[in-house]
Amino acid sequence: MSGTYVLSQTHFLSLPNNNPPPPQCSELNIRFNEQKLLSLLKRCKSIEEIKQVHAQFLKLGLFSDSFCASNLVATCAKWGSLDYACSIFRQIEEPCSFDYNTIIRGNVNNMNLEEALVLYVEMLERGVEPDNFTYPFILKACSLLGVVKEGVQIHGHVLKAGLEGDVFVQNSLISMYGKCGGIKHACAVFEQMDEKSVASWSAIIGAHASVQMWHECLMLFGEMSGGACYRAEESTLVSVLTACTHLGSLDIGRCVHGILLRNISELNVIVKTSLIDMYVKCGCLEKGLSLFQAMADKNRYSYTVMISGLAIHGHGREALRVFAEMLEQGLEPDDVVYVGVLSACSHAGLVDEGLQCFNRMRFEHKIKPTVQHYGCVVDLMGRARMLREAYDLIKSMKIKPNDVVWRSLLSACKVHHNLELGDVAAKNLFMLNPDNPGDYLVLANMYARAQNWVNVARIRTEMAEKGLVQTPGFSLVEAKRTVYKFVSQDKSQPQYDSIYDMIHQMEWQLKFEGYVADTSQVMLDVDEEEKRQRLKYHSQKLAIAFALIHTSEGSTIRISRNVRMCNDCHTYTKFISMIYDREITVRDRNRFHHFKDGTCSCKDYW
Repeated sequence: MSGTYVLSQTHFLSLPNNNPPPPQCSELNIRFNEQKLLSLLKRCKSIEEIKQVHAQFLKLGLFSDSFCASNLVATCAKWGSLDYACSIFRQIEEPCSFDYNTIIRGNVNNMNLEEALVLYVEMLERGVEPDNFTYPFILKACSLLGVVKEGVQIHGHVLKAGLEGDVFVQNSLISMYGKCGGIKHACAVFEQMDEKSVASWSAIIGAHASVQMWHECLMLFGEMSGGACYRAEESTLVSVLTACTHLGSLDIGRCVHGILLRNISELNVIVKTSLIDMYVKCGCLEKGLSLFQAMADKNRYSYTVMISGLAIHGHGREALRVFAEMLEQGLEPDDVVYVGVLSACSHAGLVDEGLQCFNRMRFEHKIKPTVQHYGCVVDLMGRARMLREAYDLIKSMKIKPNDVVWRSLLSACKVHHNLELGDVAAKNLFMLNPDNPGDYLVLANMYARAQNWVNVARIRTEMAEKGLVQTPGFSLVEAKRTVYKFVSQDKSQPQYDSIYDMIHQMEWQLKFEGYVADTSQVMLDVDEEEKRQRLKYHSQKLAIAFALIHTSEGSTIRISRNVRMCNDCHTYTKFISMIYDREITVRDRNRFHHFKDGTCSCKDYW
């Protein structure tokens, strides 16, 4: 061999050419050569070196040894040369479970998921028995493919093989069921475990996060933290942060941040970005912005999260400044970033800037507009009362508008009381998606505001005939590291008596400050007194009353809602922030409202 090769002939024993050695000496030489080559194989640092060792195995007739062939396959897979590993694997006459496990793992790691399942079937057909190393990777393939039917079949194989008690297999089953939406099965496996590891808790928390069961994520994290001395994995903490982000649970999010700082010397960009997302979506924009500015290395996702966070807080110009910084850093924007930019312009009423960004996206950055971008521009125009212009834009779209685009127009028509265009938007919505109860209710409310009770009855009858039921609006509020949920007229809380007493006190104070209930928000054909009673116990008002009782004086009240805030709740909360000298942050479906001293950060533009 040439001197440029890492391996040379000096690494191998010279075999005599004349008289054959005694059998025992020959056996010793073979074993010695085998050990020598296996030692060299472990020291290989590239696929080229592996190929040289492979050549020596063939030259010395050692490849037929299944142990040597298995090590070759494993080393090739380790160094990322799956094709070469597969070519060696196919030359093994009787591959064992180790060989199949190695090649299955390589395929899963390379996202050749269907091939991994094919290899598993082949393994069974050839009578090679899978073991506890086989199933975790096969179940991972099922979870990534989202094929729960195949996952259930493999679960049956696990039971037949008697491996249902293996913790690695159990963890993989939990993850598979969670990612495939079978949360009940995931919980059943978890509950049956005799001993739960950190990975087990991580799997069950991740499973609930996969199906957006955020309350359950936090409950499980609390149970995990309160039990044995488990040190939560980084992935688990990211799942908990995501739950805090959706629930607006800032206190628990801060605790997770503290755990991360105590246990991880340097947070990676993904974790830092998750923290920024949590803070800005829990209403603590200043902290999120501080973390973002302190990041040494920012990627496109970090900028996207920060721009979107500024957008939902109504800081449109600051979002445009961060976007300009991103471009200066040489990061190429994508369609997702532009959704955040256009949304920021919409929430801040920056119509000209938003239209300029839309044109820049198309002509400078050559990004083809998606329905999400058109939806943002329609929303931008709609908020600014440019309803006819928004409608003309929809008609000029080169792609077919979807329900999101028409819903943006319908929402704007509701805000600005344009029943004519609202009818047009609703009819198009019903053709595209006839089963969304929220769209029917928006149109019904528009008719109710116009005192057209005949059409209100017609729409509600149509909803009843189709079996459409709207998810009730609710408000979430955090107190003492627990998140509480309220719906309108709610009496489900054990302490509802004290909450209702607090509502009466608040109403008494409000009268002196000149608050008058906006009964136009009640879209029912009932008298004024009934309308005032219905407004009195809206979910947001109940959440505020609860927080005033159960949080310390002067602390910020943070509320999350699943629907847009009504005008009456908006006015009501402004007064409460002044009367009780509290900052109140409300995140509704569209954006954040920061109430302080009788004013709102949105400046009544939302």
